[in-house]
Amino acid sequence: MLDLRQISPDYAVAPQIDPEDFPAIKAAGFTTVINNRPDSEIPPTHHGETMRKAAEAAGLRYHAIPVAGREMTMETVAAQADALAAADGPVLAYCASGTRSSIVWSLGQAGRMAPEAILQAAAQAGYQLAHLRPTLEALAAGQR
Repeated sequence: MLDLRQISPDYAVAPQIDPEDFPAIKAAGFTTVINNRPDSEIPPTHHGETMRKAAEAAGLRYHAIPVAGREMTMETVAAQADALAAADGPVLAYCASGTRSSIVWSLGQAGRMAPEAILQAAAQAGYQLAHLRPTLEALAAGQR
């Protein structure tokens, strides 16, 4: 069963999904899926290329934007933001637990949303990201 956690009207996250989940994801109204898991973390049955083929077969757009633990960069954040901006409907991003997908979204919203609103949206989806507050504030200040 899919564990979809809505963060904003157009963005949700989920723990690891399976290739056979894409038709249900499409039926739930999503148009785009972002895979934030590196292939090194998962078995070949869930590698990016396998997931891309399954997503496209279900009529979904697919982006692989791997986030390996503490190796998240602003380039990763920008790539995720670009994929969101290019989406023609709601986006589902997934990783092992949904945490990395919620963090990369949160960092991408800095300067667009108030830090408190970002943290509240993530918390309502079950992700406690208060430790990001100083980073969100610094990013927002740099964009003004």
